Amino acid sequence: MFDWKKPTVQMLGRWQPWHEGHQELFKRAVEKTGQVIIQVRDVHGASGGDGQEDNPFDWDSVCENISLGLEKDGFIRGEQYEIMMVPNIVNITYGRGVGYVFEEEVFDSSITEISATKIRKQMREEGDLE
Repeated sequence: MFDWKKPTVQMLGRWQPWHEGHQELFKRAVEKTGQVIIQVRDVHGASGGDGQEDNPFDWDSVCENISLGLEKDGFIRGEQYEIMMVPNIVNITYGRGVGYVFEEEVFDSSITEISATKIRKQMREEGDLE
């Protein structure tokens, strides 16, 4: 069961759509504490900031895409992760170290070259997305 008091890794993003790169990031995140909160920026139909205008997936679709993706690797919502909507966060600011770490995960090119922009383009070309 997801424990709201237990140390947790935060993943913040648009997830437009959830893809294999996100999946690999999640796998690394869940290894750190055993549970992850996936925060979905509320960007459907709005700009997510400079260069992030294309946000065709709504909250329900994003949640479904995340859950289906993670389910493939045996992860269960409410156990290893939870999903929550957050405002359209475009800046994270902090004043001093207060018990958390900002950490960039580095992957090989097979993961870093995955692009949600390219995925959305392909989905449109195949008629799966307007």
